[in-house]
Amino acid sequence: MKRLLSILCLVSISTVFCRACGADEKAFTDKYKTAFESKDTKTLESFLYTTGSDPGALEFYKMMMSGEAGSKISSIELVALTPNEMKKAGELQEGPGGKLCMTLKPTKKLVIKVEQKDANGSSSSASTSFVAEKDGELVIPVPRAYK
Repeated sequence: MKRLLSILCLVSISTVFCRACGADEKAFTDKYKTAFESKDTKTLESFLYTTGSDPGALEFYKMMMSGEAGSKISSIELVALTPNEMKKAGELQEGPGGKLCMTLKPTKKLVIKVEQKDANGSSSSASTSFVAEKDGELVIPVPRAYK
């Protein structure tokens, strides 16, 4: 009987935790989408985890976030990383000023699809960014210089 109660307790805690994670992810994507579509660059930049980041990488991330800001997002989601993506996130990457590495270990990726239509036609684009968790919050880690 004690074993059954322990299992039920564990299942209940896991269920509550997963719901909280899903709610946090929804809040993250909703806030990002609202900021992106309203071209709120200050809020977009607040998603970046910049502690120890490379200044050149930070400027690049800011430019990439604001480049299409103001456009309509057709889909936005947080997706679990594949084992290959997790491996890639842990590897050194070449940056303009030398080797870079992630400041936090990513656990998911933010996938954004944007579609634009005007009198000249339509276009679509997709972008992805690694997402990590820091102090209970989801953030987009900006790489740091490898030393």
